[in-house]
Amino acid sequence: MWYNERRKLINGKFTKEQVYKHIQTSYNANPNGADFLFLSRACYGGVIRFRKADGFMSTPCGAHTPIPQEAFAKRVDVWYQRVKNTEFIHCDYKEAFAMAKRGDLIYCDPPYSYSQTILYGAQSFSLVELFEEIAKAKIRGVYVALSIDGNKKSGNFICELPIPDGLFAREKLVDIGASMLKRFQMEGRELIDEDVSDRLLLTY
Repeated sequence: MWYNERRKLINGKFTKEQVYKHIQTSYNANPNGADFLFLSRACYGGVIRFRKADGFMSTPCGAHTPIPQEAFAKRVDVWYQRVKNTEFIHCDYKEAFAMAKRGDLIYCDPPYSYSQTILYGAQSFSLVELFEEIAKAKIRGVYVALSIDGNKKSGNFICELPIPDGLFAREKLVDIGASMLKRFQMEGRELIDEDVSDRLLLTY
C-alpha cells in the first residue's frame, strides 16, 4: 500500500522526477518508513545516501522507472517467505561477532576500501579491526566469508588490501560487471573497461 500510494502518482500529470522530489522533500522534513520505502526503489543505483552536514537523504532520482506495484508486491511476498523465521538485530558488527558460536557462519560485506567509503560515508571504518575480529572468530571455530575489493578496470587494476597471511583458506573472484561507482560518476555514458570483480574470502 505504501509503495502503491506513491508509485501511482507517476502519470501523465507528474513525471517520476517530480514525484521523487516531492517524496524526498517529504521524507527529509519528517523521516518515515513509507517515504523511505519508495525512495529506496526509485533512487539512483538503489543506493541511499545521507548528507553528513544535516542528515538529509541526498541520492538523486534514478534513471529507471520504478517497478509497477504488482511487481513490487510479488517481490515482497517472496521475501516475506524467505525471512519470516529470521531474527534481525541492529548492533555493532563486533557485538554480532561475539554472539557467534562454533559452527556458525558469519558473512561480512563491509564498505569497500576502493569505492564505497565515498558512497556510504564509512571513512572511519577500519578493515584492519574487522580482520582482527575474523581471526578471533576463526579460533573459536566460527566460519567466516568476506566480500571485499578484488580488481577494477576490467582486471587491469588489482586492489591491494592488508589481508593477514593465513587468515583465509580460500579466495574466489566474482565478476560483478560494470562498476557501480562509475555508473554514478559517468552518468549513463558507456562503461568501457570498467568491469570489476569482488574477492570472496573464506576462512574454511
